Amino acid sequence: MAKKDYKKLSDDIIAACGGADNILAASHCMTRLRMNLKDSSKLNIEEAKKIPGVINIVVQNGEQQFVIGQDVPSLYEEVIKNDIKAAGSVDDAEALKADSQVKGNVVETVLSYIGGTFSPIIPVFIAGGLTGAVLSLLQTFAGLDATNGTVIVLTAIQQSMLYFLPVYIGFSSASRLKSNPYLGAFLGAVLLYVTANRPETLNFLGIPVANIGYNGQIFPVVLGTLFMSVVYKFLQKNLPINLRTIFVPLITMLVTVPVTLIVLGPIGYTVGTVLANAVLGIYRAFPALAVAIIGATTVWMVFFGMNNATYPVLFLLLAEVGSDPLICTGMAPANVAVGGACLAYALLQKKEENRQVGIGSGITALCGITEPGVYGVLFPNRYPLIGAMVGGGVGGFIAGLFGLTQYVVAGPGFLSFAAYMNPDGTWGNFWGMMGVMVLAVIIGFAVTYVLGKKEMAKEGK
Repeated sequence: MAKKDYKKLSDDIIAACGGADNILAASHCMTRLRMNLKDSSKLNIEEAKKIPGVINIVVQNGEQQFVIGQDVPSLYEEVIKNDIKAAGSVDDAEALKADSQVKGNVVETVLSYIGGTFSPIIPVFIAGGLTGAVLSLLQTFAGLDATNGTVIVLTAIQQSMLYFLPVYIGFSSASRLKSNPYLGAFLGAVLLYVTANRPETLNFLGIPVANIGYNGQIFPVVLGTLFMSVVYKFLQKNLPINLRTIFVPLITMLVTVPVTLIVLGPIGYTVGTVLANAVLGIYRAFPALAVAIIGATTVWMVFFGMNNATYPVLFLLLAEVGSDPLICTGMAPANVAVGGACLAYALLQKKEENRQVGIGSGITALCGITEPGVYGVLFPNRYPLIGAMVGGGVGGFIAGLFGLTQYVVAGPGFLSFAAYMNPDGTWGNFWGMMGVMVLAVIIGFAVTYVLGKKEMAKEGK
């Protein structure tokens, strides 16, 4: 396949968006270039989909998401060379104006917020989690113990991933809310400081503060930053401009921190605990069925952006049980089944262009990135979609039946093989997951090929 010209692709996308002056901010996730436009009516979505290199366009809560593939960081680098601001660096006047123009239903707003908050911190979990896998290998095969300097450093990388989660989420959440991301991180840091340095009893102005450990917690800082953004934007809008630099951050934190510690933090902690217990209860009652449902429906969640909604559950599972036996475990066979379906689709095609799309999407999906396959192959054609769902569902059922799990956050697929290594040094889970994924690929390929042959026979191809 020809090497992409990212500058030309960037120029074409910017032109389709109405020029650089119409782009408020840009960002990206694993496979999508995300654009916030001042006037979204200037983007002709159907014409923009025809740009070579653009797989599809998804609009969520006023944000235009160009599905590119896992090479989207290279495109993003070209985009921001055109004096386009990165998301989170937009000045407050522009952000407030943009907020008033964005229209969307409640579901779109929630999904956009969750995806925009959790997607940017996935690399932190990948780096920290896979460091744990490396650490396990060194301790198992190199005989290093806990007093070894290398082990201490690697352990710090691994443990900091989850311990400082409120800081990462605070920054990302505030950025997504077009508030000040550094104050969001500051709020997360305050919660961790109180966790580590509080006395047995604590009060603020005589009001008792609940004894809660916020390390690794999600919902307390999410609720805190939501409240903080309201306070921050109110002050930015109403204080005289010459007083904002000093008094906006000061008043924001003096109001937000006590409210979070006294009210929002305990509420968030309770919500997180109840949700984690509910998810674990469903999994423990029907493990095979629960993981099979994830495996069979992942392609639909990706298509509609609903996979973003699984991030909070995923992080809760990691904090609660130390691994993820449900979300990533179900998505692993689902992702590679997409790969098998795309490769079968490629084998059936006569047009070289279609074959290349199928091969490229298939290889990418085997590595854990499915958007190119979902948007470029599965949903435009019915039979590969069915093949991927069957392969993912069967693989998920077997994974749940045998209690397999994924120990760290990583794009579920063959490329993240280390995520399936048990930290205790045993290999049963690793080989079990490898077997499940191989089976999912075979089923996805076989079902797609059989259905595709029948489809082509009907069409006389």
